[in-house]
Amino acid sequence: MDVLAARSVRAFGEYFPLSARRPDGDGRLYRVLRHGPLLDVFVLDMRSYRNANSPNRRPDDTQGILGARQLAWLKRELAASRAVWKVIAADMPLGLVVTDGPANFEAVAQGDPGAPLGRELQIAELLRHIKHRRITGTVWLTADVHYTSAQHYDPARAAFKDFAPFWEFVSGPLNAGGFPANALDATFGPERVFLKAPATANVPPGRDSQFFGEVAIAGDGGELTVRLRDETGAVLFTKVLQPGRVGQ
Repeated sequence: MDVLAARSVRAFGEYFPLSARRPDGDGRLYRVLRHGPLLDVFVLDMRSYRNANSPNRRPDDTQGILGARQLAWLKRELAASRAVWKVIAADMPLGLVVTDGPANFEAVAQGDPGAPLGRELQIAELLRHIKHRRITGTVWLTADVHYTSAQHYDPARAAFKDFAPFWEFVSGPLNAGGFPANALDATFGPERVFLKAPATANVPPGRDSQFFGEVAIAGDGGELTVRLRDETGAVLFTKVLQPGRVGQ
Protein backbone atom coordinates (compact mmCIF):
# COMPACT_ATOMS: atom_id res chain seq x y z
CA MET A 1 0.00 0.00 0.00
CA ASP A 2 2.88 2.41 0.74
CA VAL A 3 4.23 1.90 -2.78
CA LEU A 4 0.82 2.49 -4.34
CA ALA A 5 0.27 5.57 -2.18
CA ALA A 6 3.64 7.03 -3.17
CA ARG A 7 2.93 6.45 -6.84
CA SER A 8 -0.52 8.01 -6.59
CA VAL A 9 0.85 11.11 -4.82
CA ARG A 10 3.49 11.50 -7.53
CA ALA A 11 0.88 11.09 -10.29
CA PHE A 12 -1.38 13.64 -8.61
CA GLY A 13 1.47 16.13 -8.29
CA GLU A 14 2.47 15.73 -11.92
CA TYR A 15 -1.10 16.03 -13.19
CA PHE A 16 -1.94 18.96 -10.88
CA PRO A 17 1.34 20.90 -10.45
CA LEU A 18 0.46 23.09 -7.47
CA SER A 19 2.87 25.93 -6.75
CA ALA A 20 2.02 25.85 -3.04
CA ARG A 21 2.37 22.10 -2.70
CA ARG A 22 5.56 22.02 -0.60
CA PRO A 23 5.57 25.05 1.70
CA ASP A 24 7.22 23.15 4.56
CA GLY A 25 9.06 20.44 2.66
CA ASP A 26 6.71 17.56 3.48
CA GLY A 27 4.67 17.64 0.29
CA ARG A 28 1.47 18.68 1.98
CA LEU A 29 -1.56 19.68 -0.08
CA TYR A 30 -3.51 21.75 2.44
CA ARG A 31 -2.91 25.46 2.00
CA VAL A 32 -4.41 28.97 1.97
CA LEU A 33 -5.13 30.79 -1.29
CA ARG A 34 -5.40 34.52 -0.64
CA HIS A 35 -7.41 36.74 -2.98
CA GLY A 36 -7.03 40.19 -1.47
CA PRO A 37 -9.08 41.64 1.39
CA LEU A 38 -12.33 39.91 0.42
CA LEU A 39 -11.39 36.23 0.26
CA ASP A 40 -9.14 33.56 1.73
CA VAL A 41 -9.68 29.97 0.54
CA PHE A 42 -8.58 27.24 2.94
CA VAL A 43 -7.97 24.09 0.89
CA LEU A 44 -8.14 20.97 3.06
CA ASP A 45 -6.70 17.51 2.56
CA MET A 46 -9.15 15.02 4.03
CA ARG A 47 -7.48 11.95 2.50
CA SER A 48 -3.80 11.92 3.48
CA TYR A 49 -3.97 12.18 7.29
CA ARG A 50 -7.24 10.45 8.12
CA ASN A 51 -7.61 7.28 10.11
CA ALA A 52 -8.93 4.10 8.53
CA ASN A 53 -12.61 3.88 7.67
CA SER A 54 -14.48 2.29 10.56
CA PRO A 55 -17.87 2.41 12.33
CA ASN A 56 -16.65 5.90 13.31
CA ARG A 57 -17.96 5.90 16.87
CA ARG A 58 -14.82 6.23 18.99
CA PRO A 59 -15.26 8.72 21.86
CA ASP A 60 -11.55 9.69 21.83
CA ASP A 61 -10.57 9.94 18.15
CA THR A 62 -7.69 12.44 17.89
CA GLN A 63 -6.42 11.55 14.42
CA GLY A 64 -9.83 11.96 12.82
CA ILE A 65 -10.16 13.01 9.21
CA LEU A 66 -7.68 15.92 9.25
CA GLY A 67 -4.91 14.73 11.53
CA ALA A 68 -3.76 16.79 14.51
CA ARG A 69 -1.25 18.91 12.59
CA GLN A 70 -3.66 19.97 9.83
CA LEU A 71 -6.39 20.79 12.35
CA ALA A 72 -4.00 22.98 14.36
CA TRP A 73 -2.90 24.71 11.15
CA LEU A 74 -6.51 25.38 10.10
CA LYS A 75 -7.48 26.82 13.48
CA ARG A 76 -4.42 29.06 13.50
CA GLU A 77 -4.88 30.30 9.92
CA LEU A 78 -8.60 30.97 10.33
CA ALA A 79 -7.96 33.02 13.46
CA ALA A 80 -5.23 35.01 11.69
CA SER A 81 -7.23 35.67 8.52
CA ARG A 82 -8.44 39.22 7.97
CA ALA A 83 -10.39 38.41 4.82
CA VAL A 84 -14.10 39.20 4.77
CA TRP A 85 -14.88 35.67 3.59
CA LYS A 86 -13.12 32.50 4.69
CA VAL A 87 -14.11 29.72 2.31
CA ILE A 88 -13.23 26.23 3.53
CA ALA A 89 -12.79 23.96 0.50
CA ALA A 90 -13.20 20.42 1.83
CA ASP A 91 -13.06 17.25 -0.25
CA MET A 92 -15.53 15.43 2.02
CA PRO A 93 -18.95 16.61 3.26
CA LEU A 94 -19.68 17.33 6.93
CA GLY A 95 -23.19 16.13 7.76
CA LEU A 96 -23.85 13.78 4.85
CA VAL A 97 -23.57 10.09 5.67
CA VAL A 98 -21.15 8.46 3.19
CA THR A 99 -20.94 4.70 3.75
CA ASP A 100 -18.07 2.30 3.03
CA GLY A 101 -19.66 -1.12 2.99
CA PRO A 102 -22.28 -2.30 5.49
CA ALA A 103 -20.61 -1.09 8.71
CA ASN A 104 -17.94 1.53 7.95
CA PHE A 105 -18.08 5.19 6.95
CA GLU A 106 -16.06 7.17 4.42
CA ALA A 107 -16.53 10.79 5.49
CA VAL A 108 -17.18 12.65 8.77
CA ALA A 109 -20.71 11.59 9.72
CA GLN A 110 -21.87 8.09 10.66
CA GLY A 111 -25.62 8.58 11.07
CA ASP A 112 -25.71 8.72 14.87
CA PRO A 113 -27.72 11.89 15.65
CA GLY A 114 -26.25 12.29 19.13
CA ALA A 115 -23.09 13.91 20.48
CA PRO A 116 -19.99 13.95 18.23
CA LEU A 117 -18.12 10.66 17.88
CA GLY A 118 -15.19 9.49 15.78
CA ARG A 119 -14.24 11.92 13.04
CA GLU A 120 -17.00 14.29 14.13
CA LEU A 121 -14.90 15.20 17.18
CA GLN A 122 -12.39 17.16 15.09
CA ILE A 123 -15.15 19.04 13.30
CA ALA A 124 -16.77 19.86 16.64
CA GLU A 125 -13.43 21.20 17.91
CA LEU A 126 -13.04 23.34 14.80
CA LEU A 127 -16.59 24.71 14.93
CA ARG A 128 -16.19 25.53 18.61
CA HIS A 129 -12.93 27.36 17.82
CA ILE A 130 -14.62 29.41 15.08
CA LYS A 131 -17.38 30.46 17.47
CA HIS A 132 -15.20 31.30 20.46
CA ARG A 133 -12.63 33.21 18.40
CA ARG A 134 -15.52 35.15 16.80
CA ILE A 135 -14.40 34.24 13.29
CA THR A 136 -17.00 35.48 10.80
CA GLY A 137 -17.53 34.78 7.11
CA THR A 138 -16.87 31.03 7.07
CA VAL A 139 -18.52 29.12 4.21
CA TRP A 140 -17.97 25.43 3.46
CA LEU A 141 -17.68 24.14 -0.11
CA THR A 142 -17.60 20.35 -0.13
CA ALA A 143 -17.67 17.48 -2.59
CA ASP A 144 -17.32 13.67 -2.95
CA VAL A 145 -21.05 12.91 -3.27
CA HIS A 146 -22.44 12.91 -6.82
CA TYR A 147 -25.22 15.50 -6.71
CA THR A 148 -25.73 19.12 -5.70
CA SER A 149 -27.27 20.48 -2.50
CA ALA A 150 -27.20 23.28 0.06
CA GLN A 151 -27.24 22.59 3.81
CA HIS A 152 -27.66 25.09 6.63
CA TYR A 153 -26.22 24.03 10.00
CA ASP A 154 -27.70 25.47 13.18
CA PRO A 155 -27.08 24.61 16.86
CA ALA A 156 -30.81 25.03 17.51
CA ARG A 157 -31.34 21.78 15.55
CA ALA A 158 -28.14 20.04 16.66
CA ALA A 159 -27.04 17.62 19.35
CA PHE A 160 -23.74 19.54 19.56
CA LYS A 161 -24.59 23.13 20.46
CA ASP A 162 -21.30 25.02 20.80
CA PHE A 163 -20.98 26.54 17.33
CA ALA A 164 -22.32 29.36 15.19
CA PRO A 165 -24.66 28.63 12.24
CA PHE A 166 -23.06 28.23 8.82
CA TRP A 167 -23.70 27.06 5.24
CA GLU A 168 -22.33 24.08 3.31
CA PHE A 169 -22.69 23.90 -0.47
CA VAL A 170 -22.08 20.64 -2.36
CA SER A 171 -21.68 20.18 -6.11
CA GLY A 172 -20.47 17.38 -8.34
CA PRO A 173 -19.52 15.41 -10.26
CA LEU A 174 -17.97 17.03 -13.34
CA ASN A 175 -17.91 13.82 -15.39
CA ALA A 176 -18.98 10.67 -13.55
CA GLY A 177 -22.07 8.74 -12.61
CA GLY A 178 -24.75 10.57 -10.64
CA PHE A 179 -26.12 9.10 -7.40
CA PRO A 180 -29.12 9.69 -5.10
CA ALA A 181 -28.82 11.98 -2.09
CA ASN A 182 -27.12 10.77 1.08
CA ALA A 183 -28.88 10.79 4.43
CA LEU A 184 -28.20 13.63 6.86
CA ASP A 185 -26.62 13.21 10.30
CA ALA A 186 -28.26 15.46 12.91
CA THR A 187 -25.19 15.92 15.15
CA PHE A 188 -24.48 19.42 13.77
CA GLY A 189 -28.09 20.24 12.91
CA PRO A 190 -28.10 20.31 9.10
CA GLU A 191 -31.19 21.34 7.18
CA ARG A 192 -31.24 20.50 3.48
CA VAL A 193 -32.44 23.73 1.89
CA PHE A 194 -31.89 22.63 -1.71
CA LEU A 195 -31.31 19.30 -3.45
CA LYS A 196 -30.94 18.11 -7.03
CA ALA A 197 -29.98 14.46 -7.35
CA PRO A 198 -30.74 11.47 -9.58
CA ALA A 199 -33.36 9.03 -8.36
CA THR A 200 -31.22 5.97 -9.13
CA ALA A 201 -27.55 5.08 -8.76
CA ASN A 202 -24.80 5.59 -11.34
CA VAL A 203 -26.85 7.65 -13.79
CA PRO A 204 -24.69 8.41 -16.88
CA PRO A 205 -23.33 11.96 -17.25
CA GLY A 206 -25.99 14.38 -18.45
CA ARG A 207 -28.02 17.42 -17.50
CA ASP A 208 -29.72 15.73 -14.55
CA SER A 209 -26.58 14.18 -13.03
CA GLN A 210 -23.67 16.63 -13.52
CA PHE A 211 -23.37 19.79 -11.44
CA PHE A 212 -20.98 22.55 -10.48
CA GLY A 213 -20.99 25.60 -8.24
CA GLU A 214 -20.09 29.23 -8.81
CA VAL A 215 -19.19 31.78 -6.13
CA ALA A 216 -19.05 35.54 -6.72
CA ILE A 217 -18.16 38.32 -4.27
CA ALA A 218 -19.32 41.87 -4.93
CA GLY A 219 -16.39 44.27 -4.95
CA ASP A 220 -18.42 47.16 -3.56
CA GLY A 221 -20.54 45.70 -0.76
CA GLY A 222 -18.83 42.34 -0.20
CA GLU A 223 -21.95 40.21 -0.72
CA LEU A 224 -21.14 36.57 -1.46
CA THR A 225 -23.42 34.82 -3.96
CA VAL A 226 -23.42 31.05 -4.43
CA ARG A 227 -25.03 29.59 -7.54
CA LEU A 228 -25.48 25.86 -8.05
CA ARG A 229 -25.68 24.97 -11.74
CA ASP A 230 -26.33 21.93 -13.91
CA GLU A 231 -24.20 20.71 -16.80
CA THR A 232 -25.66 23.28 -19.20
CA GLY A 233 -24.90 26.18 -16.86
CA ALA A 234 -28.53 26.70 -15.87
CA VAL A 235 -28.87 28.09 -12.34
CA LEU A 236 -30.68 25.68 -10.02
CA PHE A 237 -30.25 27.48 -6.71
CA THR A 238 -28.93 30.84 -5.52
CA LYS A 239 -27.99 31.99 -2.03
CA VAL A 240 -26.75 35.48 -1.17
CA LEU A 241 -24.82 35.94 2.09
CA GLN A 242 -24.06 39.28 3.71
CA PRO A 243 -20.55 40.05 5.04
CA GLY A 244 -19.90 40.23 8.76
CA ARG A 245 -23.02 38.35 9.83
CA VAL A 246 -23.29 35.10 11.74
CA GLY A 247 -26.01 32.50 11.24
CA GLN A 248 -27.46 33.68 7.94
